[in-house]
Amino acid sequence: MAEAVTAAVAIGWGMKAAGWVASPIISDLFKKASSYLSFDASEKLSELEPKILLLEQVMGAVEGSPCRPRLEGLYNKLKSAFYEAEEILDDVEYYRLEKKIQDDKLKSEVAGPSRRLKQILSAMTKSSPLKHQESGMSKVKLKKKLDTIEKIINDACKVLELMNLPSLSGANQSHGVAAKSRGGVTTSRPLSKIIGRDEDCDRIVAMLHEKEEHGQPESNSAPCYTVVGIHGVGGSGKSTLAQLVCAREKTDAHFDLVMWVHVSQDFGVDDLYMEMFEAATGTLCPQLRNRDTLQDLLEEKLRGKRFLLVLDDVWYDIRNVTQSERMQQILSPLQAGEAGSKILVTSRTEDALLALGATKQRCIPISVLDENVFCNLLMHYALHGVPVDEHARRTLGDIGKDIAKKLKGSPLAAKIVGGQLHIRQNVEFWRSVRDRDLLNETMGALWWSYHHLREQVKRCFAFCSIFPRRHLLERHELVKLWVAEGFARLTSEGEDMEDVCQEYFDELVSASFLQLKAKKKSREGDYYLVHDLLHDLAEKAAGSDCFRIENSWELHGKCPVEEVPPNVRHIFVRTYNEELITKKICQLYNLRTLIIGSVYNLETVGEQVLKCMFKRLRKLRVLTIMAKDFTGSDVSSDVPVPACIGQLRHLRYLAFRPFDQARGRRMILPATFAKLCHMQILDFGSIMNVVFSSCEDICSLINLRHVTCLGDVDLRSIGSLTSLRTLAAFHVKRGQGRELKQLGNLNKLRGEVLIMGLEKVESKAEALEANLASKEGLSTLELSWRWSCEASPEVQAEVLEGLCPPKDLKSLIIEGYKGSRYPSWMHNGGPKHVNHLQLSHCTEPGPELGGFCAHLRELTIEWCSWDALPDYMEHMTSLQTLHILWCQNIRIQSLPTLPQSIKDFKLCTDSEVLLSSCRTAGDPDWQKIKHIPYVSIGKNMEIKKTAMKMGVVQDQKEAQKIVARHRFL
Repeated sequence: MAEAVTAAVAIGWGMKAAGWVASPIISDLFKKASSYLSFDASEKLSELEPKILLLEQVMGAVEGSPCRPRLEGLYNKLKSAFYEAEEILDDVEYYRLEKKIQDDKLKSEVAGPSRRLKQILSAMTKSSPLKHQESGMSKVKLKKKLDTIEKIINDACKVLELMNLPSLSGANQSHGVAAKSRGGVTTSRPLSKIIGRDEDCDRIVAMLHEKEEHGQPESNSAPCYTVVGIHGVGGSGKSTLAQLVCAREKTDAHFDLVMWVHVSQDFGVDDLYMEMFEAATGTLCPQLRNRDTLQDLLEEKLRGKRFLLVLDDVWYDIRNVTQSERMQQILSPLQAGEAGSKILVTSRTEDALLALGATKQRCIPISVLDENVFCNLLMHYALHGVPVDEHARRTLGDIGKDIAKKLKGSPLAAKIVGGQLHIRQNVEFWRSVRDRDLLNETMGALWWSYHHLREQVKRCFAFCSIFPRRHLLERHELVKLWVAEGFARLTSEGEDMEDVCQEYFDELVSASFLQLKAKKKSREGDYYLVHDLLHDLAEKAAGSDCFRIENSWELHGKCPVEEVPPNVRHIFVRTYNEELITKKICQLYNLRTLIIGSVYNLETVGEQVLKCMFKRLRKLRVLTIMAKDFTGSDVSSDVPVPACIGQLRHLRYLAFRPFDQARGRRMILPATFAKLCHMQILDFGSIMNVVFSSCEDICSLINLRHVTCLGDVDLRSIGSLTSLRTLAAFHVKRGQGRELKQLGNLNKLRGEVLIMGLEKVESKAEALEANLASKEGLSTLELSWRWSCEASPEVQAEVLEGLCPPKDLKSLIIEGYKGSRYPSWMHNGGPKHVNHLQLSHCTEPGPELGGFCAHLRELTIEWCSWDALPDYMEHMTSLQTLHILWCQNIRIQSLPTLPQSIKDFKLCTDSEVLLSSCRTAGDPDWQKIKHIPYVSIGKNMEIKKTAMKMGVVQDQKEAQKIVARHRFL
């Protein structure tokens, strides 16, 4: 017990500091800087890396030393110097980008009319010297800052030499103590009482007893065993749950053999073979040197027997090929067992379970104990077997409830602290425990798990502490933030920053540092949470880098920012307050992230406040303002963004995100916005209209990756923005820079794209210039013609023929199409796996649509003036959802035979005759739909009222998409 507490203390500040110092971020900085400053990074790093290694090895041993304050001061200086160097390097990169943009623009202009040549040359002579000078000054600053980093590392090493520490082997012992925080070797025998795990145990036992449709192992068609896994953070109770399962299986006699093996981090194949042999036979394994002989011996003992093998506490790095090969060797002799055998694995990562052969459905996250159950667990450890009178038990129980709340649901914490309380059952001691910082005493296992994350993943996890507890996190949102903060570390050419950060996210989910929130509604999106205890860990890992202001400033009558670390980099403010922002936040000149979580409306954040932020917070990389509303008293006025936003040359992520729709209002971005050449993400939420004052210069935003807006973003000449991934809508208009061909080179587009104004496209050749087939990341494509389009049916048909989508498209929506035929790519050469098709205000389809619909799962036909549905629908055997909405001309008894696969049929029409035929038992139309489980039939107004009453449109984003789709048609 004491060991775990000691380990937790030993790896507190020391491990955090050592891990940061020894991480790749310092060497990466020197490598990046070397290309600008023309020095040999490898030579410099060969001098520094031994010193960095020394710091890593001994920093954990100075936790209680009188020299710690001096080392901690040096560590903080080192971190500040690193951040400053990173920002200077970003400046140098900014000037490089700016010069490249200017050169490209001048080249394109030189290629134009010769009469402008003199003007162009004049512009070059005016701009180039200044930019060269600015870039040169930044290089001088960068050189000085790198020298500072080197000096701080040298000074820290000198301090260590003066401390008379034990030898490095002694320092290594501190890491050995930390390793003990993993806990000792486990056994299959559970504690005398296990609280709160019965439901989990029942679920796992049911999986273990499932009958598999495997043949005998000799068939080689499948292994004789299946894998079930339990995963969760250190100290969450995985081994305890496995012990409970194991104990039950020993009494149920479902398995011939029940074996328990504890897997050490650096396991040996021979050692595990011997442990499995001893667990299977109950006798010592012969000391054999030949692995083949040992494997044969184990296979002989397992042959013909249905076994349960528990592999407890498996540490598995999927990037370690050697470890992967060793694990497969361990599994090899298990093939000798009888079909129906099972392997139960506990691990801190889901990846380990999947790598060992578990399916996703059999990877069980350890559940969080109910608050009352957890309190009972703590009190069991604290008072079990202790004679205490009833009055004292009640008093201690009340204090115990307060202590339990501080332990944040960690079973390991309950065991450690409960053991301390068990020693002394007096009220004064229990109160002293309640008032202590129990986090340091119970976090050893979590720190150890955190230590094994990659350094950049640690940085991403620590950043999560900026958000309030239980804040709902979205995968794509976090990934974009991490990219904007510069957390991605690219290891090879061609890697994408977002793909790398998505790997970081997956690693945190696999290790249970991020946990998927249970859905209350089927249509609810995926949200993730940081468990309270892990949130505390993230706060400690982040140190002074992250800070939250969660309550209103006025609520306390004083400014909470007085406690904000002056060098804080990332701040979340729950509630907007002008004085708080202008007088306090704007004094934090090193700030990189400012997220304002709630503003009454965007007009509340006036122009003067924005100017204050833009002029003072010059190092901002992320600025997010989330407003409840966007409507002021004058709904016709524009909302301008101050021109000084152009001074935020580090800015990468800008979000003005009102929660409600902002109809009739325009957000106007100034011409200086084009200076933000680092910009990656623009998120305008539900704002309906965003206008750039200088649209011709939008091509300067060459790093722009995502543009999110409910309505129309006036992006002109975007063809050069080849990094774009998200562009919700593109409106084809007449005039230079608005042509469909602007999409031609944007082949990184992903997700959903709506292309409006197709009535302005006049030929197939013009449509082909959009090059939609090359945009492999698209999942949903919406093609829209104005309903009152004057283009001839033949022209529309040719245009749609040229708009062939990528082969992996999942959803296709066509609106306002009145072409004479449907395109040939629908049955040859186009998308192969479309499962959703929606036709709105469209021409009646011919037979060419039949092949395209073969794999459809959802078909929606709305506002179409068809006489009847196609007669080939019976062959659409994958179709599950069919909605026919507001199609007035479909006649009685015109429904074709529908496939048996349909589960959801909706018919919305004002035709009493058709409604009657579908509702009358025995009628031919009724016969065609009677097999469908869910049928909704009614008049237009009836269905509309019913939908409003039942709240059918529950997803606000879905409602906004509907508004956006019809806004410009």
